[in-house]
Amino acid sequence: MKMTEKQHLKRGSILTISGGILWGISGTCGQYLLQVKGLDSDWLVPVRLLCAGILLLFLCYIKQGKQIFAPWKSKKDGADLLIFGMVGMSMCQYTYFTAIGYSNAGTATVLQYIGPVLIMLYVSARAGKIPGRYELLAAVLAMAGTFLLATHGKPGNLVISDKALFWGLCSAAALAVYTTQPGRLLKKYGSMVIAGWGMLIGGILLSLIFRPWEKHLFLDTQAVFGMLDLLGFACIISTIFLLTSGKE
Repeated sequence: MKMTEKQHLKRGSILTISGGILWGISGTCGQYLLQVKGLDSDWLVPVRLLCAGILLLFLCYIKQGKQIFAPWKSKKDGADLLIFGMVGMSMCQYTYFTAIGYSNAGTATVLQYIGPVLIMLYVSARAGKIPGRYELLAAVLAMAGTFLLATHGKPGNLVISDKALFWGLCSAAALAVYTTQPGRLLKKYGSMVIAGWGMLIGGILLSLIFRPWEKHLFLDTQAVFGMLDLLGFACIISTIFLLTSGKE
């Protein structure tokens, strides 16, 4: 392996770990808002994506100007960006926070991170080769961990709700799409621009479906600070880290 490849691998690993940590913080904060402050994912996720997407694109515009609109000048890139926003970004966020609402942040995160197993299978199938022994061992351990989490080691004894399991597994599939589908766009336009458009598109789609403006909610000081954490530190930075790690 060449030194440059090692550097890419190391950088990708660091970004993945950092993004995962921030994603975990996001989940904990989301659990607080959903289960303590009485919000629901139908309101929380569209608002989070819309606000974060607008903020990120604004920051990109300050730095890059009209170049942020470059993906829309190509029909293929525009179509791929729409798919990423509507399927990858929106579904990854919505299924994850819905799973948290039916369980907790730890359970939802463990279920979602079956996603890398799906990514491994996809990459191996695309390359036409069998995964290595370490990859297979990691996949077996991931599936075993999910089994123990869901059943406590007793087949037929589901200890989490069927809705939590369903949405958690959906979030794993969405994570696989979210991580792999925009790879070409990320290399061409950069992670910040693609993440910004993905959030905005996902937020618009979910807003049209769930109409968060029709919900009359009261946000106290703690809820406002929780939303600020979700919109900024945990949402934007974790998304950029995870997408960039996939590009590496």
